[in-house]
Amino acid sequence: MKGILRQLTVVLGILLLIGAVMFARSLSASKAPPPEKEPEAVAVAQVEVIEVTNSDIVSTIPIQGRIEAYNKTGIFAEVQGVLKSSDQPFKVGTYFKKGSTLLNIDQQETQYNLLAQRSALMNSITMIMPDLKIDYPDSFQQWKTYLDNFNVKQSIQPFPEALNEQEKYFIANRNLLNQYYSIKSLENRLSKYVVTAPFSGVLTKANVTPGSLVSPGQMVGELMSTANYELAATANLSDLNYIDRGDVVNLQSDDIEGSWTGKVKRFNNQVDPSTQSILVYIDVNGKNLREGMYLKGEVQANVLKNVIELPIELVNLQEKTAFVVENNKLKKMPVTIVQERGNTVILSGVKDGTTILKDRLANAFEGMEVKVLKDTSVSQNMK
Repeated sequence: MKGILRQLTVVLGILLLIGAVMFARSLSASKAPPPEKEPEAVAVAQVEVIEVTNSDIVSTIPIQGRIEAYNKTGIFAEVQGVLKSSDQPFKVGTYFKKGSTLLNIDQQETQYNLLAQRSALMNSITMIMPDLKIDYPDSFQQWKTYLDNFNVKQSIQPFPEALNEQEKYFIANRNLLNQYYSIKSLENRLSKYVVTAPFSGVLTKANVTPGSLVSPGQMVGELMSTANYELAATANLSDLNYIDRGDVVNLQSDDIEGSWTGKVKRFNNQVDPSTQSILVYIDVNGKNLREGMYLKGEVQANVLKNVIELPIELVNLQEKTAFVVENNKLKKMPVTIVQERGNTVILSGVKDGTTILKDRLANAFEGMEVKVLKDTSVSQNMK
């Protein structure tokens, strides 16, 4: 009896399992299939454009450099002697006017030597006067006049011109010409004991003081003019096509207030191999300028005709292309780069009315569909 009940229980369990499976299948078949998703529409990028209008733009070249004095010279002693005191102290920072005394070297010994040689020449001329009166009577009077005006304290004058060859040989034989040129050499040497300022300026170096013994060839100081300065500025080789002598330069300093105007003066032909730049010398003057000051500014260079100026990020500098919008699609347009100006670039050959992207578009590609926003066109001129 128990065996029969166990068999009935197993059979009943199997029937219930089969019924559950069949019921689950009938429910699944009765459900409606889920609706198919429609493909999402691709978003079209909305862009702003720049409508090109060509114009003339003044080319500006950024420059920077340090000021140098235009006139600066070393002061050298050409004679030996003890330095004497002058009206103005020979000290750094002392201002000397042009022609004023910089150095006064003791010259007493040389003066006495010069007086002695002049006296010897005067005596030599006196000794030949009797011979001149007898042998060269026509020349006697002009030599007598020369002797009458001879002053040992003054620079000697040139000898009278010989009237004939015999007189010239006679004077040479008496050693007068040798004495004359020795005295002229000593007079020239005596003038070097007083050194005057070749231009107005400030003493920037002073290596001696009164009482010091100076020697020939010794550098005793340095004089710098404060009236004329020039800026030695660096410029790229590519910018030289736009800079000419006489171009106006606007300059400023980061350290002091004020602005200065200069002019391009000359160019150095030597190129710096590491930076491929060249030195441009700019004439600049004005208040508060000092040698060694650092200035920067812009050269107002040539006028560029029929060009446009764009932000540099809108141009592919390697490919020399820019994106334009034609029929609501992007297109790469070849451009001619005239000049790079920091954050902007100047282009030529772009027709008026061309619409160029105003802002850089991420993942932009040629043929990409875009939508131009209304009333967003602006003039190209970035200045």
